[in-house]
Amino acid sequence: MEQFRQIGEVLGSLKALMVLREDIRVNQRQCCLLLDIFRMAFKTIAEEIKENLRLEEKNTKWKALEHPLRELHRIFKEGEIYVRNCLDCKDWWGKAIAFHQNKDCVEFHIHNLLCCFPAVIEAIETAGEISGLDQDEMQKRRLVLSKKYEKEWNDPKLFQWKFGKQYMVRKEIFKRLDSVWREDKWLLLETITDKKSSGSSDVTKQQQRLGDLLMKKLNGSVKLFPSSILVGSKEYQVRRRLGVGSQYKEIQWMGESFALRHFFGDIEPLNSEISSLLSLSHPNIVQYLCGFCNEEKNECFLVMELMTKDLCSYVKENCGPRRRIPLSIPVVVDLMLQIARGMEYLHSQKIYHGDLNPSNVLMKPRNSSLEGYYRAKVTGFGLSSTEKITPPNSQNQNDTQPVIWYAPEVLAEQEQPGSTCSLKYSEKADVYSFGMLCFELLTGKVPFEDGHLQGDKMVRNLKAGERPLFPFTSPKYLVNLTKKCWQTDPIQRPSFSSICRIIRYIKKFLVMNPDNGHPELALPLVDYCDIEVGFLKKFSGEGSPDLSSVSQIPFQMFAYRLLEKEKASSNFKVKTWESVSEAAVSLGDENASVVEDPFFLASDRRSVCSEMVEKKIPMVKKKSIDVKARKIPGTTPKGSPQRPSVLNPSRSLRSKPKKQLQWL
Repeated sequence: MEQFRQIGEVLGSLKALMVLREDIRVNQRQCCLLLDIFRMAFKTIAEEIKENLRLEEKNTKWKALEHPLRELHRIFKEGEIYVRNCLDCKDWWGKAIAFHQNKDCVEFHIHNLLCCFPAVIEAIETAGEISGLDQDEMQKRRLVLSKKYEKEWNDPKLFQWKFGKQYMVRKEIFKRLDSVWREDKWLLLETITDKKSSGSSDVTKQQQRLGDLLMKKLNGSVKLFPSSILVGSKEYQVRRRLGVGSQYKEIQWMGESFALRHFFGDIEPLNSEISSLLSLSHPNIVQYLCGFCNEEKNECFLVMELMTKDLCSYVKENCGPRRRIPLSIPVVVDLMLQIARGMEYLHSQKIYHGDLNPSNVLMKPRNSSLEGYYRAKVTGFGLSSTEKITPPNSQNQNDTQPVIWYAPEVLAEQEQPGSTCSLKYSEKADVYSFGMLCFELLTGKVPFEDGHLQGDKMVRNLKAGERPLFPFTSPKYLVNLTKKCWQTDPIQRPSFSSICRIIRYIKKFLVMNPDNGHPELALPLVDYCDIEVGFLKKFSGEGSPDLSSVSQIPFQMFAYRLLEKEKASSNFKVKTWESVSEAAVSLGDENASVVEDPFFLASDRRSVCSEMVEKKIPMVKKKSIDVKARKIPGTTPKGSPQRPSVLNPSRSLRSKPKKQLQWL
């Protein structure tokens, strides 16, 4: 209840801020949508709690809600901070540069909300199953909830019609998700036009020219502008160089801090590639904001967002031999999801990285009430024809051999004479590199850092299938996903869209099952990679919805839940039948009863109704077993010589007289 109250306080603060919504000059529509969807989320949770729970039981039976609501509170808090940043009118031109094509509201905050919300709903249902004292009422509630997770709802349209309101994916929300960013562009264009035409002395000549640049960029005419707009500004200042011998610098411009990529060369052949980079927008890739050039000097300036440090530096500082402070599993999973989402976006734009490694993943602390979480952004892609240099915010390049990040097919291609490394820039090669990156996140070690193989021996062994070894304590469900990513056969590796779905569900599992210092107690019932295979069989055909859209996340989580239930039930059938057969034979009398199955007991951790065994599952009643009718191995009709049981020979041999042993 305390966490729910804290969420209400954040929502109240957000409502107070949005009283001044007309003063928001950057991303106003996204802020309004964020408030509306947060308000809707709070109202939905309140209705679910009111319907399923009792206030007097908040200290006894609401425990399942604590962690999901704490995660939801963090998401609300980050959303509030985002709105505060948009409301800040200081240094408006700098903020307009930083936010003018920013989709953080829809692609980050609302994404996080829609990922977390199914966990909150299921946690309320789990607590509701044990709420109250009337056993008959509790049983009816379980029956109603079990009907929710039936196969017939495993369809996007049926799900939206039946559960759209509960999971905040109604049609009006769908439409606004797709339109708010375009509306924000229009409003920003109007604001720039007003500022330019006002004739105010506050708008300098440099700002006028900058306004022209932003207007053309927002209208789709992405073009490099004269470098004098940037370097000729009185507000332009170089603070420091990022990396030794790097093309990157930290600059102060228009009141904001940015990273600047500054290089020399023939700019004309790069125009198309630079235009492509400037058009990209996603919260998990480093964003190129605007570009300038000096054609006489063949000089180019690309303004980018500034981050704190790269993942390689973080691992060296915190996970080295002297300081073994690995990231917690929830933080690791969160970083894995952000990196995978950034790569999913790049691949959707037909951009393949080719050099995904810890030096090309930038991080900065998240602005939230919960410390230890980071924003992660992928960099190092694009402009492949320019000199390869240290990415921004990277202190130095990876000291390890670069071959460990390259897929086996890439290493094989590099050995061919006249190779152009075409396979390096492919989807599956990036997935392999992601798998190696996940190993470093999970263990705090560079792959093979303890190994004795170097150079050609390393390449030979990697092509033969050698991979780094995980510590015994590594979570199996994350190890399995990592091993899927670094398969030798590229066809066997999942896509980044599949990886994102798997990690989202893992994240939901962790939210609902905090290990509280005992990771062995929090293990998924099934392998989520297997669930993804079933999901793709059903939804990867023609005419299926855009599975990468943020609006599809609640349905994907629901579909995974149904497949998980089906998979768990089929596993239970096998385990139950094996247990019954062994019990019947080993007991050897007519009073055999069901042996409790540990798999079923494990399922009680999450939910009673959600893991209820279907009626079709054969169960053995606590009655005598007709041995003759069942024909259990090791038994024969009365009067026939007895032979040892195939399932339990030692038990049968112990029960036979010596004469029969001699006969055998």
